[in-house]
Amino acid sequence: MKKAGKIAVIGAGSWGTALAILLGEKGYKVSLWARREELADEINKKRENGQYLKGIKIPSSVSSTHSMKDAIENSGMVVFAVPSEFLRHTAKSFSGFIDKSMIVVHVAKGIEENTGKLMSKVLEEELPEAKSIAVLSGPNHAEEVAVKLPTATVVASENKSTRELVAKVFCTPYFKTYPHDDVTGVEICGAIKNIVAIAIGVCDGLRFGDNSKASILTLGLSEMSIIARKFGAKRETCYGLAGVGDLVATCYSNHSRNRFVGEGLAKGKSIAQINKEMHGMVAEGIKNTKAVYQLCKNNGLETPLIAHAHKVLYQGMDLKEAIDQLLDII
Repeated sequence: MKKAGKIAVIGAGSWGTALAILLGEKGYKVSLWARREELADEINKKRENGQYLKGIKIPSSVSSTHSMKDAIENSGMVVFAVPSEFLRHTAKSFSGFIDKSMIVVHVAKGIEENTGKLMSKVLEEELPEAKSIAVLSGPNHAEEVAVKLPTATVVASENKSTRELVAKVFCTPYFKTYPHDDVTGVEICGAIKNIVAIAIGVCDGLRFGDNSKASILTLGLSEMSIIARKFGAKRETCYGLAGVGDLVATCYSNHSRNRFVGEGLAKGKSIAQINKEMHGMVAEGIKNTKAVYQLCKNNGLETPLIAHAHKVLYQGMDLKEAIDQLLDII
């Protein structure tokens, strides 16, 4: 891809906006697609995404649009930055504009409910024209990347030239990218860590302390490894940036939406109340808990943390009882 090539970023949430800014500041012409036309207009007018990334200036090289055609047209790369639960529908909507010359990247973290499919598989099914697909994943809070705090991430693709090119496009002095060949491992890790973060948030909300959190996190890492290995992923992926790196960042950061969900639950709030307090942002661990629980059940995997998270979120189990039982297992 040429330096002046156009890149389309699909999704104007905090992460999509942060990546659009990063790419725009590198000299790429970026088209940032927003689902809501009023948000696209606001971004273009104010040069800021006030709802999702307040206070961060958006360079003139980034233009926002509500038009799917305008977003994709003449793009050499298309980045899907929407939550995992919306990826299939969004990809299907854009399928008519994607051609084989475009590199498709996604940054969604999740496993599809009902099908148990990984996000790259969803893209393969909905974008049959796409010949080059990659996933960018790691301990990457948009709020930190937007202010250029040192960050590292991985870019995984089965195609060597694709992962190396995508890594080069996104790499900056503050955003280090590492090519990776284990797509399955990277995507499984990205889904599981959000579920663990909800449990850690519950521990914080119940004031269980650092020792309990460390035990729960260790159990979560173990289950991440069990699931990843079951589906042919590499063990070392779970102990790299996409695994333990993202797990620690999500479980301990104040930026973490999934940790926020757990804290809210511990305070007696409903999921509806918590979602309202997130002002349009999505905690992917809520839906992922159901999807991953079903995946483990279908494959005969013993994953008590995920099972208890499912009981709390979908079966009304008492939070303190759930954490107590998990700590007894460890």
